[in-house]
Amino acid sequence: MKKIFAMGVAAALAVACLTGCGGGASAPAGGSTAASDPGAAPGSAASGAASYKVGICQLVQHDALDAATKGFKDALVEQLGDAVSFEEGNASGDTNNCATIVNGFVASKVDLILANATAPLQAAAAATADIPVLGTSVTDYATALEIADWTGTVGGNISGTSDLAPLDQQAAMLKELFPEAKNVGLLYCSAEANSVYQVEVITGYLQELGYTCTSYAFTDSNDVAAVTQTACDSSDVIYIPTDNTAASNTEAIANVVLPAKVPVVAGEAGICGGCGVATLSIGYYDLGYTTGQMAAKILTGEADVASMPVEFAPNVTKMYNAANCEALGITPPEGYTAIEG
Repeated sequence: MKKIFAMGVAAALAVACLTGCGGGASAPAGGSTAASDPGAAPGSAASGAASYKVGICQLVQHDALDAATKGFKDALVEQLGDAVSFEEGNASGDTNNCATIVNGFVASKVDLILANATAPLQAAAAATADIPVLGTSVTDYATALEIADWTGTVGGNISGTSDLAPLDQQAAMLKELFPEAKNVGLLYCSAEANSVYQVEVITGYLQELGYTCTSYAFTDSNDVAAVTQTACDSSDVIYIPTDNTAASNTEAIANVVLPAKVPVVAGEAGICGGCGVATLSIGYYDLGYTTGQMAAKILTGEADVASMPVEFAPNVTKMYNAANCEALGITPPEGYTAIEG
């Protein structure tokens, strides 16, 4: 009888705990629980839905990276509403700042990190193997992350989007615009791995088209003007890839190339708008928007970052800088769109 009585008490205690102690599963550590109201509006933090904190590390402030960040945020807010919040840090072009910013995101346990440009991506890869990381405005992930046997997917906790416009088409555009030129100077920052990659690849295409190519590398913003002047002295045309240091110093470059009457073909519209005459460019807002759509799928559990291939911008456009073309007496062929602003 004592044994039967003890079993009855245990059962009663179990029922009491279920009714008085909450009876539900606790939220996973570092995560969020789903909305308790199945009819609540998606992405509404006020309605009790899941909430997400996203850290954004941007290498430097310039038009292309700014547009990518805006596109990313717009896509996430469109998908998740006020359920998503952002912590943003700008490294002001300093790779050491990237590490500081990203480590701060890890410490505050963000749900996802956007690495806007190569140096932030490298910093994020070093800082965490657990938090999902998406890169954007990154040209070549294999180069940036030292991946052999590239298959199109990084794996682990990293994916993202690439800003690589077709380099063979950029070379063909340079030939279309300047068929009589002989010497092409390739101007870039030697500290940016993806700039080095672009210069190496497009050099082969330009040489196949009959050009003599010479590389002119600056190390940071302090020697941009001097290296640009050296390039102008020996070049008929200058090519600048998608390069963040160049993008932040287009005025300094323009102050050299325009008086020297040497045209610049650029890898993206932001650089072209500052110091170039033409570009075959992607849309950085669209690139960021695509990255934001990827982020929404990761945050909501619809996709696994480890299996997501790196995506590319959907379109490229031939564009020209009307003011610089006029200053250098260049008339772009049909099919080129003027850069606004």
